[in-house]
Amino acid sequence: MKVLLIKQARLTFCLVLMSFSALKSQSDHLLWYDRPAQYFEESLMLGNGKMGACVFGGTDVDSIYLNDITLWSGEPVNPAMNPDEHTFIPKIREALAQKSYSLADSLQKKVQGSFSQSYAPLGTMKVHFLHADSITNYYRDLDISNAISTVTYHAGKVKFRREYFVSHPDQLMIYRLTASEAGAINFDLSFSSLLQHVTSKNYHRIEVNGSAPVHAEPSYRGNLEKAVIFENDRGTRFTVYLKILKQDGQMVDVTDAVGLRNATQATIFISTATSFNGFDKNPATQGLDNNANAKKQFQLAESKPYQKLKLDHVHDYQTLYNRVKFNLGQSKAPNLTTTERLKRYATGAEDKNLEVLYFQFGRYLLISSSRTDGVPANLQGLWNPYMRPPWSSNYTVNINLQENYWPAEVTNLSELHNPLLGFIGNLAKTGAITARTFYGVGGWTVAHNSDIWAMSNPVGEFGQGDPVWANWNMGGAWLSTHLWEHFLFDQDTAYLRDYAYPLMFGAAQFCLDWLVEDKQGNFITSPSTSPENQYKTPDGYVGATLAGATADLAMIRECFSAFFANYIKASMILDEDEAFRNGIAFALGKLRPYQIGSKGQLQEWYEDWEDQDPQHRHQTHLFGLYPGHQISPNVNPDLASAAKRSLEIKGDESTGWSKGWRISLWARLLDGDHAYKMYRTLLKYVEPDHKINYSQGGGTYPNLWDAHPPFQIDGNFGGTAGVAEMLLQSSESEIHVLPALPSAWSEGSVKGLRARGGFEVNVDWSEGGLKQVEIFAAKGGITQLNAGGQKIEIKLKPGERTRLNW
Repeated sequence: MKVLLIKQARLTFCLVLMSFSALKSQSDHLLWYDRPAQYFEESLMLGNGKMGACVFGGTDVDSIYLNDITLWSGEPVNPAMNPDEHTFIPKIREALAQKSYSLADSLQKKVQGSFSQSYAPLGTMKVHFLHADSITNYYRDLDISNAISTVTYHAGKVKFRREYFVSHPDQLMIYRLTASEAGAINFDLSFSSLLQHVTSKNYHRIEVNGSAPVHAEPSYRGNLEKAVIFENDRGTRFTVYLKILKQDGQMVDVTDAVGLRNATQATIFISTATSFNGFDKNPATQGLDNNANAKKQFQLAESKPYQKLKLDHVHDYQTLYNRVKFNLGQSKAPNLTTTERLKRYATGAEDKNLEVLYFQFGRYLLISSSRTDGVPANLQGLWNPYMRPPWSSNYTVNINLQENYWPAEVTNLSELHNPLLGFIGNLAKTGAITARTFYGVGGWTVAHNSDIWAMSNPVGEFGQGDPVWANWNMGGAWLSTHLWEHFLFDQDTAYLRDYAYPLMFGAAQFCLDWLVEDKQGNFITSPSTSPENQYKTPDGYVGATLAGATADLAMIRECFSAFFANYIKASMILDEDEAFRNGIAFALGKLRPYQIGSKGQLQEWYEDWEDQDPQHRHQTHLFGLYPGHQISPNVNPDLASAAKRSLEIKGDESTGWSKGWRISLWARLLDGDHAYKMYRTLLKYVEPDHKINYSQGGGTYPNLWDAHPPFQIDGNFGGTAGVAEMLLQSSESEIHVLPALPSAWSEGSVKGLRARGGFEVNVDWSEGGLKQVEIFAAKGGITQLNAGGQKIEIKLKPGERTRLNW
């Protein structure tokens, strides 16, 4: 083994615009199809972290669904919506002490508030083409290496080309049309929306002003009267500007549209803005000037040439995307459309570039959906065409919101974590009132669901919800671990001191106040649930409410643990709150230990009860294995074996997001082949459908979106994070390279992954064995490298890197 120390070289960015044929051959970064999209799950998604677009690429009508991540139903929530609900907590605890589980479930319904609001669709832009000839040679793609979508085809002898991208620097969407013959472009441009709106137009521009509903019921509530309510003086306002910029041809006035005739090339600008001005500001009376902001974005971009807009967009995007390179060696897979690739892959065929593509696609989605302060990616990222989308396209805090951000730090997109970290600060404010009024304790927390208004209360519409999903209340504990993880990767003590630590303190305070003693003197939670799962008691009762669910204690243990460094370690670094720190340490020592059940499984319930559904999609009691750091084959093999047994009982078939989670769980068990099996299972092809078809199971739609089903973006992010976990695992004091390398990946390289402690890591391997590891420390640091069967201490000064060869 050779070790080299190298000074960090100055990074330069080189923008290379590749030819169309070269792009088509590079199937590790290209989604392509030979026909327009018919379904939402076939469309190609673009986004700049605020504005989203889904491109269908039609030849008669090109439909583009538009979204703005700040456009939701509702307005600021009243977190004190029912100030006396905490008075039921002692009654529930007494019922549980008496083992009256049915009564406890009934009383839990007394501790419920309103449902969350819904993420709204902005509208649909349509370009109606006036082709007189038949269409041939159709091609549609999305290049995730530059975040540009392209459509080409022939109408008769004329070749038409379109380019689409959503620019972060210029904050608008750009749609470019060209033709191979002069005067061949003829189209009409229109816009429609499911929202309340007014449209005006002149000879080349459409302006739309409207508002989101003041209330939208979750779709699973059924066909309720007044499920969607608009009020003229309430709700978030929005503006859309669409303008055709022509080089030649003539503008024409068309009913409900604007048109262009006999042009050779043209560009359409789409600018959007809303009045959203923060979770606690009324968007109707305290909102931003959406009309002025949309117009300003449009005017600033209008003065730039198309190539300048494109170059700025690509440079901005690649600054993030190009940080990580992943290669699995030569693939023998044929060059098929993405749909056919997925179908072929589902038969067990090799397609290493598809596996690379899916990993990088998750990073593409995070770049495209998470760049707005305080507004994280939701259940569908930022792409939604429905007035009442599945599960309100909200923030589901019992796994899904967190899974969205699992790849952020390790795949070198740390700043894209900031929208979630900022949102946690909002939740802490409403969550402090929720803690006091719903639970009668201090600190802050958030329950099962939230929305852009930072709603934190348990849902259920004041007693109509089932406790199995409505009453879970450990969201603050789980989310606060993201604050600490961000510090571990970035090592920013100012961030820890000024922002993260006060929030972590509040989450820990809630947990500390919420704990009670069981009959053995252990600390447990009461009441508790295990997210969306149910137990079956020996006498046959199926319920959700209990005392001491393993998942609760795992999250609290992660919050309290000094060894794996959350709240105690944070206060040690800052030398603050010694008395509180000591209280946490005492409680940590008294938390009820993990239990191993009669089947050898890690027990999910306080008692060794049966699961109502042994193959249930949720596996939250395994939190301590991943994303937590409490269970490891090298540290506590008995618990690791029990976690493995739990996974074996559940099996491998589940929903998309659950499969994504299981990749990382198996990787943490150091079983690379099973993690890889789950990765392949996640990529199982699922046909798109206008209806939710659960019978197909979880997998991947033709456009690579995760199929829960329906579409949920968390599975994409879980898959990307799972691949990273197979290649690199880390703690504050150790970096483990290739900890769960599957035998199918006998050769490859990954460059740019990040490790806790503030390190960046490059790894090369061949014939299943390590070839080279390179570690860079921007701020310097000490770690132990676990690689190639050796453990080596690494000490680096700021800006230095070391290279080790095997």
